[in-house]
Amino acid sequence: MTSTSILITGAGSGIGAATAQALAGPGRQMLLHTKSNRAGLESIAAEVEARGSRTVLALGDLADAATGSRLVEAAVAAFGGLEILVSNAGFPLRPLIGMLTRDELDHAYAVIAGGFFALTSAALPHLRAAGPRGRVVAISTHNAHLFLPGYLNFPASAAAKAALETMVKSLALQLAPDGVTVNAIAPGLIAKDKESGEQTLSPEEWQRLKARIPMGELGSPSDVAATAAFLCSPAARYMTGQILHVDGGLVIR
Repeated sequence: MTSTSILITGAGSGIGAATAQALAGPGRQMLLHTKSNRAGLESIAAEVEARGSRTVLALGDLADAATGSRLVEAAVAAFGGLEILVSNAGFPLRPLIGMLTRDELDHAYAVIAGGFFALTSAALPHLRAAGPRGRVVAISTHNAHLFLPGYLNFPASAAAKAALETMVKSLALQLAPDGVTVNAIAPGLIAKDKESGEQTLSPEEWQRLKARIPMGELGSPSDVAATAAFLCSPAARYMTGQILHVDGGLVIR
């Protein structure tokens, strides 16, 4: 059986954890990363291993420019290569311009856009070596696309995700001759895990926002993970440089 080496960041909960579960199976070798949620990561690793995958766990802050390359090096050392990279990092920052500090803005860029840059820069030769088996999937947000009065407005994190999407398109063009695909997913309003620590909205806000979704319900991490799994599959070999909206129709153009 041919093995596949995978690196997933932010895998301790939410979309990252669901993606690890969706990609798990015999012959799958995964380096699972989280910033600090060791207990959550160990729980997900146990589920992934029960499905036949091998896992290596790693902690680290992607705001540190050295973390991305360290994670790639660890995956390559453990598995002999790297074929699939799922970059799932981010956090909601609610302060509006005028209240938002420069340090907060810089931190959002460091984690989201800077983390993707560090990961892909280090992974580049390994992805090229993987050729048509090479996949990069980045997790963005609908907040980089939807701007309405009275709706959620996250100037720092949305701007950093928009920068991430620009790098996805640039890298897709760069790696296309090697057969490596690079895509992003822009999730809509996704229900949060209790363990995620990202409950920035009140139950009343969730209900008000849910009313804006054409399909009438919040998405789940597994909805996004299913799309990520598709993008990592041979069926998506001819898709690259795309931003796929998984949002129940929230962003329709």
